Amino acid sequence: MRLTFRSSGMPNTSARPKHGRRTRRRRREDPAKNELVSSSLESAQQCLFNQDYGTAFVHYLLVLNLAPMFKDFARESFRFTLFKWTEELDSVGRIQDLFDCYEQALELFPADEVILNSMGEHLFRMGFRDEAAGHFHKALKLRPDYPEARENFYRVANWLVERWHFLMLNDHGRNRKYQQAIHKAVQSGCDTVLDIGTGTGILGMCAKKAGAAEVYACELSKTMYELACEVLSANGMDGSIKILHKKSLEMELPKDIPHRVSLVVTETVDAGLFGEGIIESLIHAWHHLLLPPQRGENEFQDQSATGRVIPAGATVFGMALESVEIRRHHRLCVSEVGGLSIADAGQLCSPVSCSPEPDDSMEPYTTERLSRVPGGYRALTEPFTALNIDFNDVQELEGLSSRAVQQIRMPVTQEGQLDALAVWFQLHLDEESSLSTGPQEDTCWEQAIYPVYSTDGFVLKPEDELVVDVSCRDAFLRLCSVAVLRDGREIRLERRPDPQDSANSASNAEAELCSALAGLQTDHDQTKGFCMLECSEMALLNNRDYHQSFYAALAKLLPKLRAQCQNRERDSEGDSPDGSDLLYVLDVSEGFSLLSLIAAGLGHVKAFSSVEKTKQQEVLRRLARSNSVPEHHLEFWLNHMEDEHGMLKRPSREKLWSAIMLDCVETCGLIRQKLMEKASLARCLLEDGGSIFPAKIVVHGMLVESDTLLLESAVQGQEPTLGFNIAPFINQFTVPVHVFLDFSTLECRHLSESVELFVLDLMDSTVNYTNREVKVRATSAGRITAIPFWYHIYLDQEISVSTLSQNSHWKQAAVVLQQPVEVRARDQVRLAVKLHKSAISISAHIENTPGPMEQ
Repeated sequence: MRLTFRSSGMPNTSARPKHGRRTRRRRREDPAKNELVSSSLESAQQCLFNQDYGTAFVHYLLVLNLAPMFKDFARESFRFTLFKWTEELDSVGRIQDLFDCYEQALELFPADEVILNSMGEHLFRMGFRDEAAGHFHKALKLRPDYPEARENFYRVANWLVERWHFLMLNDHGRNRKYQQAIHKAVQSGCDTVLDIGTGTGILGMCAKKAGAAEVYACELSKTMYELACEVLSANGMDGSIKILHKKSLEMELPKDIPHRVSLVVTETVDAGLFGEGIIESLIHAWHHLLLPPQRGENEFQDQSATGRVIPAGATVFGMALESVEIRRHHRLCVSEVGGLSIADAGQLCSPVSCSPEPDDSMEPYTTERLSRVPGGYRALTEPFTALNIDFNDVQELEGLSSRAVQQIRMPVTQEGQLDALAVWFQLHLDEESSLSTGPQEDTCWEQAIYPVYSTDGFVLKPEDELVVDVSCRDAFLRLCSVAVLRDGREIRLERRPDPQDSANSASNAEAELCSALAGLQTDHDQTKGFCMLECSEMALLNNRDYHQSFYAALAKLLPKLRAQCQNRERDSEGDSPDGSDLLYVLDVSEGFSLLSLIAAGLGHVKAFSSVEKTKQQEVLRRLARSNSVPEHHLEFWLNHMEDEHGMLKRPSREKLWSAIMLDCVETCGLIRQKLMEKASLARCLLEDGGSIFPAKIVVHGMLVESDTLLLESAVQGQEPTLGFNIAPFINQFTVPVHVFLDFSTLECRHLSESVELFVLDLMDSTVNYTNREVKVRATSAGRITAIPFWYHIYLDQEISVSTLSQNSHWKQAAVVLQQPVEVRARDQVRLAVKLHKSAISISAHIENTPGPMEQ
């Protein structure tokens, strides 16, 4: 179909331009230029008709650069051409050319929200999340009601301005302590200051307010740099604080700052203390940006001639613990799911390894807020001191990575499975003031978690001693539980014991020790079968209820379809009277999934998996063999695809799918983007009687009052933060939908019973809607601050799974209201629920007339 402009025809290049009453003398027209523009515009249209998008794009660039007056006329066709051409470039891996095209397009249309949003989508798919979020934000600034950009921005805003910025600015105790430490240092003579990783600029402004003569700041994130510039300007400090958009490691004298400073302030620390590069940045600062440190206890030394750092140092603490929640996200805990034995899966683990040896493919730790871990945790040891570090001693900083591994022995105080080591720290701002990130503190910090990978879990007992190695091989703090001392004997952990060592130990060990060693033994086949799964994939693999539900739903559907097929063959006297023709099932789940193998295990099924990673495909093949699934009954669909965007199509010219399993909900708690479009396409690919799994999704929610969600969503209160005007600028990055929530441990008051908010029918699009009004009765008085929501996922009319269940791999999400709504008990609350594509929005209003419950 030929693409045509909205105009009735080609523009008349000789038409008289529209001017006011008085005009200047018209410029002399260039006939050759006009002819070139006209012919190029015609060529662009012809190329579009021929689907030659690359050539059409070049023609449009020529036309719009030579004749900008055609921009409004050609905007939609230019966009269409750009998007089609960049899709082709993306499919063949010409990434640089793709972004060159977008840059050229934005030179012509710098304020085009559609082009900005599309470029952001490409950036996000390629992993450039911060840059993508910046483009979405620019698109929203240009058009606040643009739903596509709004949905994209909300999904990636955590990478633009991370949620901990709000928590930190709402942490009044932390803010005051930093302000006091900076004020004291400046007043003692440290009047030239560098703020490393300035964020919103608050620490640099504290230094200036304390009387510092010169203040400099640097920030790597472009978004945070721009935000800090706005904050400084609003507080009248843009002329007195010089802020640089670069890493401190790239700063030089006198290019960036004129001379060495006497004070560095920073909070570039993460839950594991060193994960944001504070060691490297401080070593560089001491060598290139800071005055030399104070020497000895010479009270007559000129303080202005010496340098110092806030924070001055830290003490790191650790503790061994048991936690079912942590365990199921990091190691295999089941031997059978969905009718399959997974004993031969091989050695599976999450990408978090507390090995003392650096490995670029593994993270040294993950993070949890232990006070909110579902199911809680059990401390198996008392807290122990793992490390002390002095940030004002450059020799100590430089020697950290080469420091010998420290071995610590801790008495076990409670019996339990050893699942992880938890780490937190006390940050010493100066000799008098400190901040703790411990699990019992009311703070914005999480704790670092170092999972333990033993085959079946290892039970510690009182009077055992746990041996832990502490090191900083690559400036990351690494803790590794290496052994248990029991009754004078050593049981090694965290490594595969040599079989000969096991035999020698067994000759004279007690039966319990033999059992422990056997439990920790890993055979050679498993070592060869090592495979890494994401934490959410591991939790999904451990979810028996999820897999059993799919097994039951498939076991109901497939025999019916098989009987239909056999009846058709008998009626048509086909050449397959024995029913040997296989049913075809497609699993398009994101990441690692067993669903295709569960389908194949039911017999008479050819199942196609969307698993893409080679090692994960090997795991499925190994499980297929061990569960007697014929090799040709399991195939990997993406191995047949040139482009993963084309996964939803017929299995062959002669075949349709008996069942298609869609991955409908993201781990974070949101509906997957373009779900309904995928469901619409999937329905067209089903044989008669076939089904999409799930068939229906019901969204449930509840009214709650939660100060925690408010603190995580925006800077609260009317008072300026430490006297600085910050909230209006950072709050423009407030996201109304919070994700990755654990509703079971969220600090909140329930103000209503749960209520059905929305229904998405994937098998019948005619019953779906985009707006719904829901009425719910308040059961308690309070302030409605948020509506958490979750999903009941119906595989068929009878079988369902819930994203709220205790062993779910999914988290929940919540809509946080812009303004809390006061309610009394028995007030009726009217919720306006809207669904745009896959984004849910909810607003709440009070209906004061009590009456029977309506929905």
